[in-house]
Amino acid sequence: MLVTRNIDTPLGVMRAAATEQGIVLFDFEYRRMIDNIVKRIETQLEETLQPGNHRFIDQVEEEINEYLQGARITFDVPLHMVGSEFQKNVWMGLLAIPYGETRSYKQQSVFLGDEKAVRAVAGANGENGIAIIIPCHRVIGSDGSLTGYGGGIPRKKWLLEHEAKHSGKHIQATLF
Repeated sequence: MLVTRNIDTPLGVMRAAATEQGIVLFDFEYRRMIDNIVKRIETQLEETLQPGNHRFIDQVEEEINEYLQGARITFDVPLHMVGSEFQKNVWMGLLAIPYGETRSYKQQSVFLGDEKAVRAVAGANGENGIAIIIPCHRVIGSDGSLTGYGGGIPRKKWLLEHEAKHSGKHIQATLF
């Protein structure tokens, strides 16, 4: 069963969805691409989102609140990534970026074994429907600039500043 409900956060309303395997969606409700991401999930899982509650949604709500308060740097909620094998590989690579650090799209491509796949990697990052937990906000332009983020650049900036503050690490000065 594919269950969904909204979660209010200080960053705005987020839509969460879960299966018995884990969280399949945790993204900003207003995000322009959210309907496409939901359609991809429903198509691949051959199920339709149903309003309701789920233990993994309760868990993600608790963990995101701890994260936003600076009390959590990693997430324990199980994830159920729904996408192509390439997308899932890219998203697993995002999980390897430590809290409080950033990588460029090129660095992410090199990490994944194909430095020429920068655009494909950026595209897969954009299809990530599990925001913050799969930390696509930690990927920046090669020049240190903040580039596309489904939650919007102001939220990306906030997330990076939040992680820098709570990790004691310094994000590149050119970011801000």
